[in-house]
Amino acid sequence: MEKTINLGVIGIDHGHIFDMLDEILKEGCTCNHFWTEGDPLTLGEFNSKYPNIKRKENKEEILNDPSIDMILISSVPKDRAHNSIEALKAGKDVMVDKPGCITLDQLKELKQTVKETGKIWSVNFSERFHVAAVAKAEELVNEGKIGKIKQTIGTGPHRQGNYERPDWFYDRESYGGIITDIGSHQIHQFLVFTNSNEAKINHALVENTTKKEKPGFQDFGEVNLTGNGGHGYVRLDWFTPDALPTWGDGRLLILGDKGYIEIRKYTDLAKSEKGNHLYLANNEEVKYIDCSDVKLPYFRNLINDVINRTETACAQELTYLSMELAIKAQLKAETK
Repeated sequence: MEKTINLGVIGIDHGHIFDMLDEILKEGCTCNHFWTEGDPLTLGEFNSKYPNIKRKENKEEILNDPSIDMILISSVPKDRAHNSIEALKAGKDVMVDKPGCITLDQLKELKQTVKETGKIWSVNFSERFHVAAVAKAEELVNEGKIGKIKQTIGTGPHRQGNYERPDWFYDRESYGGIITDIGSHQIHQFLVFTNSNEAKINHALVENTTKKEKPGFQDFGEVNLTGNGGHGYVRLDWFTPDALPTWGDGRLLILGDKGYIEIRKYTDLAKSEKGNHLYLANNEEVKYIDCSDVKLPYFRNLINDVINRTETACAQELTYLSMELAIKAQLKAETK
């Protein structure tokens, strides 16, 4: 029987908390208490979905609970670093929604706190960790199916009207900008698949052309990177059309010197409304793989890391570098 851990939740402001909590509860973990500030738009759904997870009046009750091993955080992005640091200093490991932080100063403080406490700070890059087709691609790339990776092209389209948006969604100082927020997914995958542990940002751009009345909003962004293991291009937008059956047609193209893989994460346009489609072409075969039943390894690996003090879910340095590059690209894009 696999060992499990007990969880607490601090901050449910973003809907990603549902996927984070669902996946880790599937692994047999328990969660009895949450705390969140105010009355976020997610509160009604959270209470309905998890009636046995009771709200605490203040977060210190969760931080000081010796029975809690790890804290899940999906607060407003600007508050995630502070909440993470409090949890780490309280002796808890942390899984935090992306972006795990939105400034370089926050990242510096997080690094120092992890060093001092020896605890895990894991950013849940859901476009990798929650997508079975990406897990399958990692397996295929590690097997050498497409040779040495030369480039990744990652797209992160989103729909503005997917659900009611809170005020902080349009405030640059609250959500961190489109590259820091959404782009951290694609930058993380670029590092993973090119096996890069350093990279430079060649180009970064952000703009807002659709909501001039919301000057803090950014509806388009792009980044070009060169790492010590390959190249990367990232495109982000809030232009998903209403007829598309999902919030965004996210894709990842992985180019190797002996083939390539294309992942259609959430839909296969005009053919299938489900996700997790993988297309492979190399010198021996061209094939399609339905990845719907592929196991997501991140959650069980993270639980084991908490129990065994290992680093199998995601290397801590990779988490740091993913956020560092996303924030630096955001700043570069905003520098006039």
